[in-house]
Amino acid sequence: MVETRVPEAAPQAAVRGLHQLAEGQAAQVLSLDCQGYVRRRLLDLGLVPGTRVEAVLSSAAGDPRAYRVRGTLVALRQSDACQIRVTLEDCP
Repeated sequence: MVETRVPEAAPQAAVRGLHQLAEGQAAQVLSLDCQGYVRRRLLDLGLVPGTRVEAVLSSAAGDPRAYRVRGTLVALRQSDACQIRVTLEDCP
């Protein structure tokens, strides 16, 4: 099992929905704002607090988008991605 470090409280301005990341931008998951089967599905895909996520590709229409999560590309619709709260990673 891979241990993840849950990020400390981020300034409110740095918190955004996953769908707002630009291609190539990376962030850490803070929380999931959903319940039921959608929450279960996102958790099963590895989107747990502290996980690094990178926006990689967009479809021609912009929805769905592909994100790199724990070394795997995961396609999410905007309606699902907007329920994932993230904080931007510092640029190296």
